[in-house]
Parts: sequence; structure tokens; C-alpha cells
Amino acid sequence: GNPLHETPNLNRMAREGLRFTDAYAACTVCSPTRASLMTGKYPARLHLTDFIAGQNRPFEKLTIPAWTKYLPTEEDTLAEQLRRAGYRTAHVGKWHLSNTAPVRGHDNAEFLPTGQGFETSTDAPKGTKGYFLPPDFPRPDGTLGGYLTDHLTDEALKVIERHRAEPFFLYLAYHTPHTPIQGRAELITHYEEKLRQHPEIQIRNATYAAMIHSLDQSVGRVIDKVDQLGLAKDTLIVFISDNGGLTQRYGKIDNIADNTPLRRGKGSAYEGGVRVPMIARRPGHVPAASESSTPVSTIDFLPTLLAAAGLEPAAPIDGVSLLPVLLDPSVTRPTRDLFWHYPHYHAGGDAPYSAIRNGDWRLIDFHDDTPDALYNLGTDIGESVNRLESDAAIAKDLRSRLDHWRKQIGAQMPKPNPGYDPDKVDRVAKKQKR
Repeated sequence: GNPLHETPNLNRMAREGLRFTDAYAACTVCSPTRASLMTGKYPARLHLTDFIAGQNRPFEKLTIPAWTKYLPTEEDTLAEQLRRAGYRTAHVGKWHLSNTAPVRGHDNAEFLPTGQGFETSTDAPKGTKGYFLPPDFPRPDGTLGGYLTDHLTDEALKVIERHRAEPFFLYLAYHTPHTPIQGRAELITHYEEKLRQHPEIQIRNATYAAMIHSLDQSVGRVIDKVDQLGLAKDTLIVFISDNGGLTQRYGKIDNIADNTPLRRGKGSAYEGGVRVPMIARRPGHVPAASESSTPVSTIDFLPTLLAAAGLEPAAPIDGVSLLPVLLDPSVTRPTRDLFWHYPHYHAGGDAPYSAIRNGDWRLIDFHDDTPDALYNLGTDIGESVNRLESDAAIAKDLRSRLDHWRKQIGAQMPKPNPGYDPDKVDRVAKKQKR
């Protein structure tokens, strides 16, 4: 329904599969969400709660905890479990689960995808600047240079071709859409012309639209390859984002992403930071043109994909299998609470916080003196009316559930900062706004 962006392939995927209206990233930023996808566990349980390597905010009211800046090798990842079951495993694109700094007592290679269950891993070629490949980089079609998103798709199609006759798991993690905002020139021109012809469109970032267009084209290429090889009925494809679109940085509103009707975006405590698009496709198994409002999370990926492969998780996890929902979208999982824990500051967001969703209710517990908030998403998806006082009993119950969960999983909490300096915080914010 976006008036500017054109996504025919994602639209097609939704027509041919199941669209989740209440899908969530396990965190408001990328690395923790990716960790949850690989492990089936909440980021708070892993103590991997911010994007790696995080932000240094030494003068804020709270001191952030000493969190883990890599995916621990002790975790039995989705790729490792599938590989043991005979699947070929390949990672293409962004990983963002290993620290660039050495970790004492470890060979840092073990934190890379090939140390976490993937037989092969490939990302941007050396010399890539932003989204543009080196000008002399050879492409499969004989051209030189090119766009990173297209290159990652080229690599993904090689994986599908290579393993077409055997079970395979491909984790294709595009960088786009993400800063730097860069698109292919011909697509930028296309959207600039569209904006000239439609001045009424309020979303007006042609370059961001070009990035989305490239992503959509690549999704189409992957689906077409699976179909052309006759693998469609045996291949479950799931599309999802690792956080909401970025709408502001250091208090400055960006004309980049638009998460309407959700409030705010990446890095924030609100729905715009964590509610994300999700589509699943497997013709003949997942009903076409179907929809589910069951609240789901990236913690559910590991058990769901294992179940699709006829497997059970090797150890206790936080997620649940969504396979019954995939096969019959009218099925709803038993009511459960979903949780978020972000004990950090972020350029796009708010104070450190935790949150819980139970049914239509969502409680946000800010860790500093920011007032807490309670919203009914069934009647107020934009989180505009704080019901904390009017529905105090519900707030009390959700707060109790949230407290119990944090204690149960050993969530790390921020602490008062003895070096808090509001003047320095303000100066940093003003500098960043410029």
C-alpha cells in the first residue's frame, strides 16, 4: 500500500503464501535479532542485547551492562542442527554476530558463520564501498562492478544450483535497506520521475525507494530460481526484517523509512522498532493468499524450520514451532507473552527499556525516569493513548510477568551512572543532529 515503493515480487510472495500481520523482531536493532533467529532464544538470555559493537554513551543517566559482543560458540545454532541432520548449509550476506576485537581464549574464526554451522559464507567483495562493488569486479553476466544486493543474489543462486539435488539451508541476509542510503542510478531516476509526477506523495526519498526496489528484484530472482528448478513444493522460503525502519536519529526526523501506522522505528521502544514484515511461501503446503494475526517472533525461526525438516530442537529454547500455523493459518498458538529487553541507548530511540506483549496489551518499562506506558494494540496500533492509569490492574499484572521473565532468564540491567553529565549528553546530541 506504500504510494512510492514498488514491490511486485514481495506482493507476489504474499499472494502465493502466508503473510503475518503481527510478526516481531526479537530486538529493536539487528545483531540481537539475528542471534535469536540462529538460536531460538531471547537476546536477553544470550546477553547479546545491542548491535555489535554498540554505541559508547558514557555521560547518560544509566550505565549499560557488560554485554556479549558475539554469538557464543556454546550455542547450538540452527545451521549446526540442520547440518548434523544432513543439510547443506550456506550463509550469504550480513552476519553481524562476531566482534572485530579479539576475544580472549578463542580463535576468532569460530565466531564467523563457518564456525557456527555454515559450510560456506560469502559477503561483499573486498574493495566494496557502501553498496557498490569494485569497478573491476567481474559479474556472472560479463559486466564489471555492480550493486551489492545484486551480487549477494548471484551468490545465493549459485548455492541453490549447487545443492538443488539435496536438502539445503540458505541464510540470505541482505544489507539493504540500511545506511549508507545508496541505490542504482537508473532506479533512483525512476523514482525521482515518479515523485515529479506525483507531488502528493509524502514519502519522498527516491534513493531509499531504489534500495527497496533492488531488494524486491532479488527476492523475485530467488523465487524464480527455486521454481525453475522444480523445487518450489519442497522449499520453504521465509522473508523477514531484523528490525523496523529507521525514522529518526538523535531526535532528528529522517525522511527515509515510514512505518505508518506504527509509532517510531528502529532503536525505539515502540512497535515501529520491532514489528516487521514476514511472509512464508511453500506452494502446496502453505495456503496461498493467507494471513495470520498470531503474534510471532524471530525466536520462533529455529523450532519452525527444524519442524519443517522433521526435527526437534536439540535443547530447551524460548521459541515455539509455527509449523501448525504455516499449514493452517486459522490455527492460533496458545496465548503466550512476548518480551523485549534493550538495556541500551540508541541514536534512533529512547531510554533503555523492557517490554511485554500479552494479547492486545503492550507494556513498556523504561529503565530510567521516563514514564512507563501501556497500550492496547487492538484499538490503538499507533500507541497514542497511554492506558497505564486507566487500566492499572492490567499494567500491574504485565509488570509482574515482565519482572519474573527478566529474573528467570538473567537479564542484565543498566545501573545509575555516577558520571552522568546532562550538559555533555546535550552537546553530543546537538553535534549528532548536525
